[in-house]
Amino acid sequence: MSTENVPVPKHLARYVRQIQFPGIGLEGQQKLHDARALIVGCGALGSVIAETLTRAGVGRLRLVDRDFVELNNLQRQVLYDEHDVARRLPKAVAAAEKLKQINASVHLETHVADLNWRNVGQFIQDVDVIIDGTDNFETRFLINDIALQHSIPWIYGGCLGATGQTLTILPPDTPCLRCLYPEPPPPGASETCDTAGIVGPIILTIAAIESLEAIKVLTGRQEAASPYLQVFDLWENRVRQIGLEQLAPYDRCPCHRGDYPWASGQRAPQDAVLCGRNAVQLRFPHADPVSLADLEAKWAPLGKVVRNPFLVRLETDGYQITVFQDGRAIVEGTQDPVEARSVYARYVGN
Repeated sequence: MSTENVPVPKHLARYVRQIQFPGIGLEGQQKLHDARALIVGCGALGSVIAETLTRAGVGRLRLVDRDFVELNNLQRQVLYDEHDVARRLPKAVAAAEKLKQINASVHLETHVADLNWRNVGQFIQDVDVIIDGTDNFETRFLINDIALQHSIPWIYGGCLGATGQTLTILPPDTPCLRCLYPEPPPPGASETCDTAGIVGPIILTIAAIESLEAIKVLTGRQEAASPYLQVFDLWENRVRQIGLEQLAPYDRCPCHRGDYPWASGQRAPQDAVLCGRNAVQLRFPHADPVSLADLEAKWAPLGKVVRNPFLVRLETDGYQITVFQDGRAIVEGTQDPVEARSVYARYVGN
């Protein structure tokens, strides 16, 4: 339907150029205004996706991220700046601060948390789409399980070096991530940001596609969603679209038979080596909330301590230990989970 000469309501006037695009139109823009999206991870991909959907007028964005802003993030995480680094802000909080300045009409809900099988249920409440901004397959497999369980569309994306890929999953009609990758790659079997590096333009490319796929879903235009695994190599100037028809019938995939081991906690990793950093995240699922003030006082004689409302951080003996209110910790200075646990026990306790 032509959008020419159609009166645009005042609350949508800022999106007039987007409304003029026939694929969206006034009806689609109103659907965006009424929509809810969950963005898991506010790092490189997630921060670009969050900004794009904020500018596009998605009415409610739920941001979930486990980490804080660091200097080496700024090369590719374009929403953040050195002021965020200096304040040691969690990425979800720093992102929300910026996004409020871009579009105050979008409702932003922030969670400084590690998405896991225990809390994922609360984060998917009432959302119309889930968008992947993560950096690890364990979390993606959890998203895949929970999206299939609840028939929520989700968009997968990943980047490494100058390559990236993305897939739109529309349960129960399309192949899912486990149809494509039955198992996460084993430790050491694939490159990481530490070994292969990453360049900023591939982030912008994959995030742009993820964002537009989300817009298609949220405007009710699922028939326009890509049926391919899309793979880009910007350095070698190659683009591939891989059809997944050969994966049919999809019931060969365990998750299409009601097998959801990631969502049920049967496969729930406790520790994670963080991509692109000499650091390990430690999870303590049954931990009580941490008193950041008490930990700051305990650490004061040991080294440099920084605290804000979301975390407390100690620099000592070549390590940086960051503890969040939910009990999680990130130990920088090692990629060995055993060593990280030992450092945590030494400075925080068992």
